[in-house]
Amino acid sequence: MNDRGVVILRAHEIDALLAGREGELIDVVCRAYVAHRQGRTSLPHSTFLRFPEAAANRIIALPAFLGDGFEVAGVKWIASFPGNVQRGMARASAVLILNSCSTGRPEAILESSLISAKRTAASAAAAARALTGGARPRRVGLIGTGVINFEVARFLRAALPGADRFLVFDLDRQRAEAFAASLGRTFAGAEVELADAASTVLAECELVSFATTAARPHVADLSACPPGAVVLHVSLRDLSPQAILASDNVVDDADHVCRAETSVHLAEQLTGSRGFIRCTLADILAGAAPPRDQAGRTAVFSPFGLGILDLAVGKVAFDLALSQGQGSVIDAFLPE
Repeated sequence: MNDRGVVILRAHEIDALLAGREGELIDVVCRAYVAHRQGRTSLPHSTFLRFPEAAANRIIALPAFLGDGFEVAGVKWIASFPGNVQRGMARASAVLILNSCSTGRPEAILESSLISAKRTAASAAAAARALTGGARPRRVGLIGTGVINFEVARFLRAALPGADRFLVFDLDRQRAEAFAASLGRTFAGAEVELADAASTVLAECELVSFATTAARPHVADLSACPPGAVVLHVSLRDLSPQAILASDNVVDDADHVCRAETSVHLAEQLTGSRGFIRCTLADILAGAAPPRDQAGRTAVFSPFGLGILDLAVGKVAFDLALSQGQGSVIDAFLPE
């Protein structure tokens, strides 16, 4: 490829390049978190494009730079249109542009809904491993049965070997049934049951992942959770501020997650401070904070989703594509 060219990686190519690399991607995401903690990143706030007559829809731009051996810059442009599900389409669609840190020129354009799902799941799995001490949960609860929680299940199996019993809930029973059947077909040895309510999942599972399209809190408290439970609050808006305040809170970045009316943001508005946030996941990974608080409360991990993670995973896919001769090259994309 000449210096005017750009590599295009399509969805099926991304899927093939990253297949079976869950453990590697979890480690890559952990490295990116620690690099961010050490100040080796640049991470402006995400920009939300909203539609006045369709409040549920949004498109988000996540620009970022990731150093510390990655040396990549870029931006993810990701759309979330929940109504697509009823159209038989995926809720999210995205592209990721990777730029050279030497020239600033775009080097690659990647389909990024798959990258976004995998980096989200890798982040959740890294948090689960850190907060549980690597102990295998008796059963994993999945609330929300879309692409994200499917990937969460995949990555949890890599992070916590033997985590193969799942309790699943979705407001759409038919969707939950299809999700459960797909889990059973995809993961050998997986045992999957359906729950009739989110409260059942919370009461019966030590590890629970929320990945829903909820726009406002619908879970008032977590008092039914078993002792030592871990909640991966991936979708960010499921828990009431009171539930957040009663928990041991770990985030990816306090400045980023306390925005856009997330549950953590609502808790900050209610209390006037962020004192209820104990630490970041990177603090735990770096050994600067213990995995759990001394009170033994339910741990809640609330990741806003940082653009550096998309860069980290996208860089893995791009490097693999270059080494394997994958992707399509547009030789004269840039002007002379």
